[in-house]
Amino acid sequence: MIITNIFENLSLTTLIIAGVALVGGGLISYFLWSVALKKKSRQLIDDAKSEGEVIKKDKILQAKEKFLQLKAEHEKEMNERTNKVIAQENKLKQKDQTLSQKIQETEKKKKELDAIRQNLQVQMDVVEKKNEELDKAHKQHVEQLEAISGMSAEEAKNQLVESLKAEAKTEAMSTMNEIVEEAKMNANKEAKRITVQTIQRVAAETAIENAVTVFNIDNDEIKGRIIGREGRNIRALEAATGVEIIVDDTPEAITLSAFDPIRREIARLSLHQLVTDGRIHPARIEEIVDKTKSQVEDEINDIGKKTAIDLGIHGLHPELIRLVGKMKYRSSYGQNLLQHSREVANLSSIMASELGLNPKLAKRAGLLHDIGKVPDDEPELPHAVLGMKLAEKFKEKTEVCNAIGSHHEEVEMSSLIAPVVQVCDAISGARPGARREAVESYIQRLRDLEDLALSFEGVTKTYAIQAGRELRVIVGSDQISDNQADKLSYDISKHIEDQMTYPGQVKVTVIREKRAVNYAK
Repeated sequence: MIITNIFENLSLTTLIIAGVALVGGGLISYFLWSVALKKKSRQLIDDAKSEGEVIKKDKILQAKEKFLQLKAEHEKEMNERTNKVIAQENKLKQKDQTLSQKIQETEKKKKELDAIRQNLQVQMDVVEKKNEELDKAHKQHVEQLEAISGMSAEEAKNQLVESLKAEAKTEAMSTMNEIVEEAKMNANKEAKRITVQTIQRVAAETAIENAVTVFNIDNDEIKGRIIGREGRNIRALEAATGVEIIVDDTPEAITLSAFDPIRREIARLSLHQLVTDGRIHPARIEEIVDKTKSQVEDEINDIGKKTAIDLGIHGLHPELIRLVGKMKYRSSYGQNLLQHSREVANLSSIMASELGLNPKLAKRAGLLHDIGKVPDDEPELPHAVLGMKLAEKFKEKTEVCNAIGSHHEEVEMSSLIAPVVQVCDAISGARPGARREAVESYIQRLRDLEDLALSFEGVTKTYAIQAGRELRVIVGSDQISDNQADKLSYDISKHIEDQMTYPGQVKVTVIREKRAVNYAK
């Protein structure tokens, strides 16, 4: 034991040295070596214990910190839950208080309603009693009145109603007559005002179109020959024909202006013969104008006779035949009057046949209905009334005369042929293309229609046809598909509606085609 303690107190190096020295001794060497190992193991155990204590302390500290952290979070969470519970409790308390107040108010209102209902019931009872009393009093009064008047209440009521009806009818008729008279007076004034305004707006254009004829010449040298020395030729021509001749800067054209279309035609034909002959002087002008007047008069009679023969109308007075021939040189709203009258005659005949009337009389009235527009003089009468007087003068039948005079309702209709002629006149005038618009505005409208379609992408050509009532649009097949063609047609039609003014409707047709062309040589 003593030796062991000694060895323990020695250093490791000393022990090793001693061990080496004692190598020769077996037991001592082994002993020394085992002592050294024990010392080393104890040292390692002590170090391990000290490290374990340190680790233990660290872990304990960490555990305490974690515990404190978890404890704080738990307390925080509990506090939040507690606050939420308290808030919910407060809300529930408020709701309970509100419900309690509402219940109290409801009960209070219920009591008030019960009280009101009771009061109403009492009042209704009182009213019923009063109504019963009033009914009794009314019956008594009625019985007294019936006894005094000698008639029952129903009879008195009927008598009163009848008297009131008669009085109301009288007042209503009087008021109605006043209103109708006032409306007629105002309508006439308003119609005249509108008519005057319309004439002011379109009179100039219509006068230019219907009172002017353009005579074309080959060159401007002929203008000087027509004018003559110091203007003697043109003055002689104007005096002989009654037409104003306008020689201006318009190239290769001379304007003939007059309201009488026959005079303009005589002047035009006379100028044509003079220019063709080449001899233009006052004596020659008078000779040519006289011959032309005779030719035109003969042509007028021939036209009238041919028209009557074509329509199968016989027995017309020669003067009426001449007036029919004069219609060729007269236009109405841009529509040739003779062509219009022929149409009305044919339509009237067909309609009269369908209605079981006399078709010959209807055709005769249809042909003559506008003869008041071509009189030899200018009386101050509407053309329908003037035509009726002319027909009466030349011994036409009463039905024909009445149809002529009443086709614009200036005269009251007295025969069934009259409304037939009136309707056919309207049909002929309303036929598309019958009454043309001014040439310049018509051409401009067609040009605008084509230009509008050309403004769309993919359109190659456009054609306005049927007097502008249809627009053909040709598109490139490589630029526009079939679906796009449908959309293009719709878009063009909408643009036409928004940007243009036109009569009737315009049909827009988009044409898309693929052409493959080759040549065999």
